[in-house]
Amino acid sequence: MARQERAIRTRNAVLEAAATVFAEHGYESATIMQILDRAQVTKGALYFHFTSKEDLARGVLEHAVTEPPPEQPVKVQSFIDMGLLLAHRLPREPLLRGAARIAADQSAQRFFGQPWQDWVKLTAQQLTAAKEQGEVLPYVDPERTAQTMVAAFTGTQLMSQASTQMSDLEERVSLLYDLVLPSIAVPGVLGRLDTSPERGARLYAEYRAAVEARSAGG
Repeated sequence: MARQERAIRTRNAVLEAAATVFAEHGYESATIMQILDRAQVTKGALYFHFTSKEDLARGVLEHAVTEPPPEQPVKVQSFIDMGLLLAHRLPREPLLRGAARIAADQSAQRFFGQPWQDWVKLTAQQLTAAKEQGEVLPYVDPERTAQTMVAAFTGTQLMSQASTQMSDLEERVSLLYDLVLPSIAVPGVLGRLDTSPERGARLYAEYRAAVEARSAGG
């Protein structure tokens, strides 16, 4: 059991190191030596778990799409919550940052396709649910709106990374929703929505409490 636990810790350390290096340098520029230096493991330990840099990137990309926050009675709020929670987690979680950088890296798409399409699908589902409840303006196309929102979020994330190492990402994403929502949600819903930058931290605290409760319950 102790050997298995060490193997899991080593694998996680390598993945987090790879994610950090990918986030800082991009997939093409990242090297195995940089990942080894960051992870502080031997080359043999790395290759025991991952056969190549491409294999490492695929491991990181498994974390590209996270579990959405709890559903809200107002479905447009669920749509907002997903972005605000992600904006809170991205600066704090290397695996998410690395996955986001690979997903946005044009040079890596020949290996990994377009992972952000999973975010588009999830966002479109939320907007469709909101439209079915009459919360979204009749002319809004959930699929096309989802594509636009994921593109806008990605651009906002990259700008925040370049400017402040994502320290202002929550404020930028909050502003993005404030600007976009009047063209998506019906007026009666707008006044009931919470787009505050602090909401992501509150959602994360609830998310962690739910995870811990599930773990405690086996």
